[in-house]
Amino acid sequence: MRLAPVPSVPEIQLYTPHPASGLRRLIDPHQSANDDDDTIEADNDGPEPQPPYWAYVWAGGAVLARHILDHPQTVVGRRVLDLGAGSGLVGIAAAKAGAREVIAAEIDRNGVAAISLNAAANGVEIIIVDKDITTGPPLAVDLVLAGDVFYGPEVALRVTSFLDRCLAAGIEVLAGDPRRADLPLSRLRLLAEYQVPDFGDAKGVASKPSGVFSFEAEER
Repeated sequence: MRLAPVPSVPEIQLYTPHPASGLRRLIDPHQSANDDDDTIEADNDGPEPQPPYWAYVWAGGAVLARHILDHPQTVVGRRVLDLGAGSGLVGIAAAKAGAREVIAAEIDRNGVAAISLNAAANGVEIIIVDKDITTGPPLAVDLVLAGDVFYGPEVALRVTSFLDRCLAAGIEVLAGDPRRADLPLSRLRLLAEYQVPDFGDAKGVASKPSGVFSFEAEER
C-alpha cells in the first residue's frame, strides 16, 4: 500500500493499492496478470480471503467526504458515526472539518487496521468499533454518515432498519450513494451532487453524478 491523496478529496491521503499489491485479484480472481493494476497472484492456500473493498474509494464515501469538507458546519462540534467506514475516508473528513468526536464502524479486520493507519496519516483521532452495529441500538452520536451502505437487498434492509432507529433517537442521517439499485430513494432527499469516480469504473470513462442525501422518516 502507498500513501496518496484521494483524487476527488485531495485534502485527505489514504493508504491505497498500487500495481503489484495484488489486492485487485482478491476482488476479481479472473483478472489477467497482464492487466494494468495489481499483478500479483493471490495465494490459493488456506481460507478464501475477504474481498478488500475497504482498500478502494467508493463514490458514496467520496461525495460525503467532499460535502463535509465543503460544508464543515455539517459536523462542527458534533459526535459523528461513520457507518461502514471502509478505509475511514468519511470519518477522517468529519474529524478534519471539526467534529467533536468521530466513531468509525467497520467489520473487516483489515479495514479496521487501515482506518487506524489512515487516521494517523491525516493527523486525526477516530474511535473504531470493529463489529456490526446495525442489529443493535444506535450509538450516542448526533449524526450518522452512511456512504455506500445500500449495496445489496439484504444489507439495505438491515441498514434501513438501523437508520430508522437512529432517526427515532433524534439522530440526523446523511447518505452518500451513486444511486445503486438497492438505494431506498423514496426515503431520501437530495442535498448535493458531485462528479466523482466510483470503484469499478473503467479507466477513461466519465464519472456520473453521485448524491449526498438526507435520510428521512417514513411517511405514515
